[in-house]
Amino acid sequence: MDFEVKRVGDISIFKLNEKRLNSSLSGMVKGEFTVMLHAEDVSKLVVDLSEVESCDSSGLSALLLAYRILSGNQGHIRLASPSKNVMTLIRISQLDRVLPVCPTVNEAISELEKI
Repeated sequence: MDFEVKRVGDISIFKLNEKRLNSSLSGMVKGEFTVMLHAEDVSKLVVDLSEVESCDSSGLSALLLAYRILSGNQGHIRLASPSKNVMTLIRISQLDRVLPVCPTVNEAISELEKI
C-alpha cells in the first residue's frame, strides 16, 4: 500500500496514493489509522483522497474507523479532495452527515485550525 503522512502544526495529513480504496486495502488502512491515531496521539486528521478513483463499502468502513477513534478522543477528521465517484458513494451512504468533506486539503486544514 502506498501512502504518505505529513504534519502541518498539530494536524496530520494521510494521503492514500492508490487508485482504489477497497477490500484489498481497507485492512491495511485501518491498521495505519489505528497506529497513527492511538500510538502517535493524533487528534486532528485530514484524509487526502485525491488519488483515489473508486471506493467500496470496506473502504468507507476504514474511514469510519478513523472517525470513531478520533471521536472517542475528542478529535476531528476531514476528508479532502474526493473524486466524483468517491463523493457519490459518500453521499449515497449518507456518510457526509458524519464525515465532513472538503473540496481541497488546504480547506480541510483551515477548518481544523479553527478548532
